[in-house]
Amino acid sequence: MTFDPHRFCIAPMMDWTDRHCRAFHRTLTARARLYTEMVTAAAVLHGDRERLLGFEARERPLALQLGGCDPSQLASAARVGEDFGYDEVNLNVGCPSDRVQTGRFGACLMREPALVAECVGAMIGAVRIPVTVKCRLGVDDQDPEESLFALVDSCVAAGVTTFVVHARKAWLQGLSPKDNREIPPLDWSLVARLKRERPSLTVVINGGVTSLDSAESLLDGVDGVMIGRAAYHDPSILGAVDARLFGDPDVVAPEDAVERYKPYVARALARGVRLPAMARHMLGLFQGRPGARAWRRILTVDSHSPGAGLEVIDRALTAVGSSGQPRLAA
Repeated sequence: MTFDPHRFCIAPMMDWTDRHCRAFHRTLTARARLYTEMVTAAAVLHGDRERLLGFEARERPLALQLGGCDPSQLASAARVGEDFGYDEVNLNVGCPSDRVQTGRFGACLMREPALVAECVGAMIGAVRIPVTVKCRLGVDDQDPEESLFALVDSCVAAGVTTFVVHARKAWLQGLSPKDNREIPPLDWSLVARLKRERPSLTVVINGGVTSLDSAESLLDGVDGVMIGRAAYHDPSILGAVDARLFGDPDVVAPEDAVERYKPYVARALARGVRLPAMARHMLGLFQGRPGARAWRRILTVDSHSPGAGLEVIDRALTAVGSSGQPRLAA
């Protein structure tokens, strides 16, 4: 059985999908395609590359998401990403934050399809790994049926074949980034239409996907689904991804994910990383289960103690285990 490598993706999320988060998510699913937080091309070229781009090989398949609007800078940053070992470089044409707009990138580039095409063309010319685009349906008063297809067709002409589409418009004035994830109406049908009318493309749908049930239903019309905050706040749903969407035999229980994560935590602690930076990504793991509150409290409070280490995770896990909830089968 073969599947598109983008069949299930975990969204790039600023301040959330750092290397510790990705290492944790990988304990739950071996198949999902993971994405970094958005990193600007300028930061890649002039910042601390190991801090910004470093990852463990076990995180792969892994895509680097870049932000920017300068073709030359983006090409150089993409080359750096390829040298680091990333499997894909993704251009952000969807983030609506004020900071991104000030830098003339993100969702505001929906208004400049020719510039986006120039950017991705330069990136494609610089690397051998795939260059992909994550976009919105449009911005502000744009007609989504026009703006989405105009952007996609321009990028296709430059060589892009994979698009992740957040199935909402973005309002660049008047809505916060949080509101832009929730208030503009979803139009999954337009994304499915893009796939029908451009069947040679790989089309991944993002936005409003809150469960594996909805992911499975959407896969009838597109090549892949991307889920973000729902999986972050309740990461236990990721434990069934490989079984339900890829036909693998096993479901990963939350307790097993914790045990798989502990060696990574130990290595990071040895490098001087503090426990809260890693523990915060596990807070929602036992969502809805007896003992979940104790799990969150111990990780949140005790991880800040001086010298806190794996014993805090073990103590939190014991609190869940003592709740009387039977262990899930792996």
